[in-house]
Amino acid sequence: MKKDLPENIVEDIAMTVVLMNDTPEVSSWTVYIVNLKQEQIDNVLISSKGYGEKDGKLVKTSVLRHSLGDIKPRSYAVVEAIDPEVFGLTNEYLLSYYINGNIFDKKFIFLPESIVDNNLTRIPLIDKPGVMIK
Repeated sequence: MKKDLPENIVEDIAMTVVLMNDTPEVSSWTVYIVNLKQEQIDNVLISSKGYGEKDGKLVKTSVLRHSLGDIKPRSYAVVEAIDPEVFGLTNEYLLSYYINGNIFDKKFIFLPESIVDNNLTRIPLIDKPGVMIK
């Protein structure tokens, strides 16, 4: 049962939506996981989905599953490209990984319209503008 599992707290891990290119013709965005820890995280799995209301209709995106393997200390990995069309939806990322055989889980949620210019900051390690959730 879930209540019998230890409560392993996820710290020093961030999900980011990073602006890769911004030209008058197109903006290119990518989702990254950033390991800010001084130790490696192993067997990283992420599932992503979007949901919400668009043009008065309920919308759900496909659930995508990503196996990223191990992520070294103080580094990052690409999760997926993301289309700006879904920024008006809730974008959810469920992360699981191991450290020393112990499992850690956390849900990261980018709320509708949270990925906007006013929320952009310089993302550590990647050194590009983006929105980050820790």
